[in-house]
Amino acid sequence: MPTDTKRVRGPDVSQSPSLFVCQPADGVSPQGPRADGRRRDQVDVRPVFVRCGLVSQAKGSAYIEAGNTKLILTTDMRFAPFSCPERGSWIQGSQEKDFSTMLQESLQPAVRLHKYPRSQIEVNMMVLENSGSVLAHAITCASLALADAGIEMYDLVLGCSLRQNGASYVADPTYAEENDRGPDQSRNQGSLTVAFLPSLNQISGLQSDGEMSEDTLTAGVRTCIEGCYKLYPLVQQVLSRCVSRAACAPPPR
Repeated sequence: MPTDTKRVRGPDVSQSPSLFVCQPADGVSPQGPRADGRRRDQVDVRPVFVRCGLVSQAKGSAYIEAGNTKLILTTDMRFAPFSCPERGSWIQGSQEKDFSTMLQESLQPAVRLHKYPRSQIEVNMMVLENSGSVLAHAITCASLALADAGIEMYDLVLGCSLRQNGASYVADPTYAEENDRGPDQSRNQGSLTVAFLPSLNQISGLQSDGEMSEDTLTAGVRTCIEGCYKLYPLVQQVLSRCVSRAACAPPPR
């Protein structure tokens, strides 16, 4: 049989890539410590790494890591096909459209729009890896990038998420915790994301999914606000360093 010279033949002995894929846990335990060691029913958020001015070709840019959730600001929000355990598409889906709308609604009250008449401010977000609470961290990252670009704002916008599972809740949930429905499907099952302006003490955006009582929802909003306040000093420090670095940089030739 003649050899097909237009194809590159694979090795005679090979293994399926699926053998090297880490299998997710069967379920999330509703009691005890969380999988990453954080405590339940506490405002215990993941360690966050933030950097501004990462993309030199852009007027403003930001990068954020929270656990394994990684986002970079690059007017639509998109997930890279490899960002989630279930491989996605480059075509914007319904979840991405909802997140884009929430992102716009959360950022718009913080921007001094009267300073930019007949102008268009574009925010492009790429989710490199989705390990939970991606919308909340996208709000924080986008706010940093706008500030890095020199856009005049009333305040920074910070995001925090919460997952309610019956009488218990987890702040800054992971991907597995977000998709865990728990044993009780009837009461207080839902997710909550809050966009908050800490200096003005105002909520600029709120997204709630699932079924939660009024008292549970009110307590969840307060918990998310507390989580935003925990993140605020870090964001201020990163932005201050970025401004100092830009002031010391030599002028372009």
